[in-house]
Amino acid sequence: MRLCVVLNLCICLASSASNAGFANVRKQAAEIRDDIIGWRRHIHRQPELMYQEHKTSSFIQETLRRMGVSFTTGWSNNTQQDRIPGPGGTGVVAEIGSGQPIVALRTDIDALPIHEETPVPFRSENDGRMHACGHDGHVSMLLGAAKLLNQVAGDLPGTVRLIFQPAEEGGAGAKRMHEEGVLKGVSRIFGMHLWPGLPSGSIGGRPGVTMAAGDFFEFRIIGKGAHGAMPHLGVDPITAAAAVVQSLQTITSRETDPLDAAVISITKLHAGDAFNVIPGVATLGGTIRALSSSSLDFLRGRLIEVAETVAAAHKCTVDNVKFMPDHFPPTVNDPDLWHWLESSEAGVKESSDSPPMHWQMKPTMGSEDFAFYTQDVPGAFIFLGQGSGKSELEFGHFPTNTSVHSPRFNMDENVLELGTALHTHLALKSLHTLSSSSHAEL
Repeated sequence: MRLCVVLNLCICLASSASNAGFANVRKQAAEIRDDIIGWRRHIHRQPELMYQEHKTSSFIQETLRRMGVSFTTGWSNNTQQDRIPGPGGTGVVAEIGSGQPIVALRTDIDALPIHEETPVPFRSENDGRMHACGHDGHVSMLLGAAKLLNQVAGDLPGTVRLIFQPAEEGGAGAKRMHEEGVLKGVSRIFGMHLWPGLPSGSIGGRPGVTMAAGDFFEFRIIGKGAHGAMPHLGVDPITAAAAVVQSLQTITSRETDPLDAAVISITKLHAGDAFNVIPGVATLGGTIRALSSSSLDFLRGRLIEVAETVAAAHKCTVDNVKFMPDHFPPTVNDPDLWHWLESSEAGVKESSDSPPMHWQMKPTMGSEDFAFYTQDVPGAFIFLGQGSGKSELEFGHFPTNTSVHSPRFNMDENVLELGTALHTHLALKSLHTLSSSSHAEL
């Protein structure tokens, strides 16, 4: 009886049995467009780095409180060893509905250490910090879904769990929340990411490996300092570092299968402070990416072997080697869930109002800690296109197809209501599907 009520609500939010279901949810999302954009701009002004998202977390809590949505706080506390939610964590978990099944929707809330160059009136007020990966938009889309789902909370055939997760940008906040039990009872989980590489208003992804495994690294090359005019009296770590950088590229070009993508990028190189002094130390850092954890392990091992061998050839040594405490596994979209997502049962592509879809995208070498969730629960990570490709004069002074992690990243706010509608629709359809399957088994 509950399911019938949901499927026939006058606002049609949960109407999933006809082609009009997704179209109606989009109309509902359009009606709260101003709220969604307002939330995004508020968060954009106050970007906070991983595990420091206190104002962002407070804003999420206050917004949910005004909606009448219940939530818990203290999630993803990076200092706790027993891995249970408690004081200090900036993660927020809300639940709408009750009982089984449970479907999770996840967003990330942290920003990046980047100085913003976009001349928007709501630009970052925290110099050197910027929402350059769209997380402010991700939060606003999930808050929009909370508002729509809460309208039918009493009639849902199960629970929608909303995960507002800190520390995606290298901090493994997803792993922390997973360890703290955020996936307990969850049958499936969805995540979404704004994607400048797809046209605005389209959606995309692929079954299987979607995003790469990733790790960061840093190490020092130790030489012997000397006067720049008398290099023979020292051991130059800069020439050794230059040789190491060149040699590391042969690992991907000559030691990995060309059909098994791999990346080694040196993104930091620091040595010396004076024009006439050969320093004693050079520091290198960067990132490695691969489409499997085993390939990432290979890159990690060979990177240090090559660095140590090449440095030794230049009479230098390597020390202080550091990797991420929690490297990211590959993000894998569950094939069965992805097949459901493409099917008429999911109802995303059956409506005349459906967005253009790119369901067989190539994997990206970017990484996402959403991967920690999909290791244990069937999940789907969906890209939401925002790449208008328009000139700077035509769209907010900056094109919206500028890459994420750029100081010139500019969001196409017109797609945020689509993201809200997708979150809402996929949660409702999943509850309907899972509930129906459960009843059939009985």
